[in-house]
Amino acid sequence: MTRLLALIDGSVYADSVCDHAAWVAARTGASVDVMHVLGRREAEGRANLSGSLTMDAREILLAELADLDEKKARVARKLGRAVVDQAVARLKAAGIAEVTPRLRGGDLIEAVAEVEPDTDLILIGKRGEAADFARLHLGSNLERVVRAARRPVLVAARAFRPVNRFLIAFDGGTSAMKAVEHIAHGKLFTGLDCHLLMVGNPTSDARARFDNAVQTLRQHDYAVTADILAGEADAVIADHVATRGIDLLVMGAYGHSRIRTLIIGSTTAEMVRSCLVPVMLFR
Repeated sequence: MTRLLALIDGSVYADSVCDHAAWVAARTGASVDVMHVLGRREAEGRANLSGSLTMDAREILLAELADLDEKKARVARKLGRAVVDQAVARLKAAGIAEVTPRLRGGDLIEAVAEVEPDTDLILIGKRGEAADFARLHLGSNLERVVRAARRPVLVAARAFRPVNRFLIAFDGGTSAMKAVEHIAHGKLFTGLDCHLLMVGNPTSDARARFDNAVQTLRQHDYAVTADILAGEADAVIADHVATRGIDLLVMGAYGHSRIRTLIIGSTTAEMVRSCLVPVMLFR
């Protein structure tokens, strides 16, 4: 792992994203890009002046609106720069030498796509500025980033705490195996207490993949605690996180389509929403 992308805004989660990025960078030797994206200015809220005013009055008001837009944009850029500078200072204070500030305008997903090819891991907070007071409401950009990203995404909890024990929620799918391989061959989780959990009544093929995952991790010097438990995935995983003192959850992301998610919900979203620990997602 050589490069991290930390996505920040003005919310209370920005500090946590930086702290998680510092933890990853310290363990892997990666550099950190800190990015804040200023959203596009929208004009849809303006009144329709096409027929209610004389031409002179309309031109005067349009000029004033344009000037107001420019002033708002300047203020937004200043605030954005302050957010980025504060994040850079926090990371450097944590001992991370290679930190690159990035202040972008436009769409978040487009901005992420530009730098993602050179990125190994994306970090983002569970909630943004608008969602801070709604405990069970996830940030509006979180799902967009996770669904669009090709790299793993680490979703930071509200506050960082040292990571000593992690849990891989294993369902036998491609994303889960990708997570196991990433962990086995990387530096980030080396020396940490590893738990592997499958929920339900697995088929023989799924059980074989589970056993293969255990073997892969143990071959790379992980002392794995492996469990297969009955029950509903959401509840069992959440209970495991709470009762086993798990500090970080690893799982596959969004195994169903958006339409199916609307009907049956999403284990991914529920785990990110309900677990009070960071969640590392693989697609």
